[in-house]
Amino acid sequence: MAGRAVVGMAGWVYPDWRGTFYPAGLIQKKELEYAATHVTSIELNGSFYSLQKPSSWVSWRDRTPDEFVFSVKAPKYITYIRKLNQVHEPLADFFASGVLALGAKLGSILWQLPPTFEFDVARIEQFLAQLPHTTTDAVALAHDRSARMTGVEHLETDADRPVRHALEVRHHSFDTPEFAALLEKHHVAAVLGESAGKWPMIDVGTTDFRYVRLHADEAMRPGGFYDAAGIEEWAVRIEGWLGEGLDVYAYFDNDTKVRAPIDAMSLIARLG
Repeated sequence: MAGRAVVGMAGWVYPDWRGTFYPAGLIQKKELEYAATHVTSIELNGSFYSLQKPSSWVSWRDRTPDEFVFSVKAPKYITYIRKLNQVHEPLADFFASGVLALGAKLGSILWQLPPTFEFDVARIEQFLAQLPHTTTDAVALAHDRSARMTGVEHLETDADRPVRHALEVRHHSFDTPEFAALLEKHHVAAVLGESAGKWPMIDVGTTDFRYVRLHADEAMRPGGFYDAAGIEEWAVRIEGWLGEGLDVYAYFDNDTKVRAPIDAMSLIARLG
């Protein structure tokens, strides 16, 4: 059975998109609805900077089409500040914050490590072992939330669904079979990020889906966008994964931000 690909961009609130991707005069409150009719997924990135309110997650869920998918960038407090150390309670706070209110629209959780974070077998293994892989397990973890979450938590799931995780690393020490083996053991995907060598491009299959972040680095993509050949290159690669029965999450995070939705729509059109 072929997998499913969802394609979109990192975030949707960018002033430069107004009058370019978004029609002139479109009010900001309607931008998500507009974006969600042109792409099939969005990578939520506000959650990287701070915990979001349950009402926000519910609003995002209810303002998008039934088949729409959100991937969620996990808090930098866990990955950048704590650097995966002593994160049981921060993990509980994250899963209690309302992310599970997305229901069937929850795609993958994206965990991004900072460029200074080097491969540490013990720390990575300890972290991966804590991740919940079902919404029921995520609710159980959420019950260990901190006192500051009292009254602003969401501690339920509408069904027992899988919870997927993808880990994005930015230090070349991770480009090793030992890291790939750890991901496979814990059923976590390696993020395949195209960055012209700035960060490792780890192209390994470790679970039942692939997660791609396309940055259109100008060293590889002149002008900071994907031309027809670049779209074709990624379409062929994604079709190969789909043929293997893998699902695919693909997000454009172009340095030239205004190009991201255009490139996403081009890839969606090419994949049909």
